[in-house]
Amino acid sequence: MKRQAISRALSGALALASAPVIFGVCLAHAQQASGPKPVVVQPGAPGQPTKTLPPETRGKLPPISPADVEFMQGMIMHHAQAVEMTALIPSHTENEGLRRLGAKISHSQTDEINFMKRWLMARGEPVEMPMPGDMHESVDGHMEHHTMLMPGMLTPEQMQALRKAKGAEFDRLFLTGMIQHHGGALTMVKELFETAGAGQDGEIFDFVTDVDTGQRAEIRIMQGMLEKES
Repeated sequence: MKRQAISRALSGALALASAPVIFGVCLAHAQQASGPKPVVVQPGAPGQPTKTLPPETRGKLPPISPADVEFMQGMIMHHAQAVEMTALIPSHTENEGLRRLGAKISHSQTDEINFMKRWLMARGEPVEMPMPGDMHESVDGHMEHHTMLMPGMLTPEQMQALRKAKGAEFDRLFLTGMIQHHGGALTMVKELFETAGAGQDGEIFDFVTDVDTGQRAEIRIMQGMLEKES
């Protein structure tokens, strides 16, 4: 019994004695695993040296331009009319080529509307653009409120004509109207990139570039469809 007690006492003493060593080894391994602190380097201008910044330096996204917000809000409205136009296709024409094109436009622009809404909400911006419009006196003396249209959007008269048309006449009005519509979107893209400080956000730059490329391609397709029907 005494031998067992002495053995247990020695084991405990050895464990206590080795604890600082084990701790020190673990700490050394942890320090080796963590490695040196990262170095933050700021590239210099052409011909200028780089600068080493404090380790706590954090990158910042460029500030959002009001033009970015206005573009996204306006393009949501712009896309919404295109989706409204494509919704007329199933009941107004039997043209299979136009039906396929309309389905593609509707799907892509609906997805883009959802993206633009998420982009705005993530930045605490309203989804809808304030639209003051203009008040005009009609021929009968009543005041009419005309909402401002984004570039290329169809007027109420053009939309009414499209709703009334059927068959080949609808096809022609739809194609010419959507070419006009897409052309307006390209104008909006051009105006955005020509605005100082706008289009610098990475997400909006990629999105706007895709819109420009996609709508240029669809304009060419629609122009080809019009040529075949003429």
